[in-house]
Amino acid sequence: MNKTEKNALVAELAENLSRASIALISEYQGMTAGDSDEMRRKLRAARGEFRVAKNTLLRRAIKDTAFAALDSHLGGPIGLILSYADPIELAKAVGALKDQGAKLKVRAGVLDGRPLSVEEINALANLPPREVIFAQLLGLLQAPATRLARLLNEPGSALARLVDAIGRDRGGGSGGGSRGGGVGRVRGN
Repeated sequence: MNKTEKNALVAELAENLSRASIALISEYQGMTAGDSDEMRRKLRAARGEFRVAKNTLLRRAIKDTAFAALDSHLGGPIGLILSYADPIELAKAVGALKDQGAKLKVRAGVLDGRPLSVEEINALANLPPREVIFAQLLGLLQAPATRLARLLNEPGSALARLVDAIGRDRGGGSGGGSRGGGVGRVRGN
């Protein structure tokens, strides 16, 4: 690879990084061509991509970017995993690759300029889907309004229960029902 090709690759990597929402550095030793194709297909399904580049070229591409924290994790045969969409979806895809026995080991990552450890990446993968998080958030936002409506309705409901109870007591006492009204008259005679 000559100097012009290297510069073009560094520029392409830098452009891809500028569009990425998350970047992960991973080891990929021992992967067969079939494993690699399967991994790339799954990453594309999660709107991500897997790039292989020399460490020196990758260092030049991440220099002075939000992904500069990845520099300390470079070394050996590594791959760069990028996502241009939902970072959680990519973390889930990478987590699923580990479950299938692919020889892929994530070293570190960066999300929105913040370095991520392997544990944090795994925590991202274990988050519920986006729709579930939105539903939970909506429930949390609606809960105070529901409690307020219940609180405002309670005095009226309590008054209605009181009037109903008084009506039952008066109606039941004069009719000689099972509340003991008839028994009291028998003893009094």
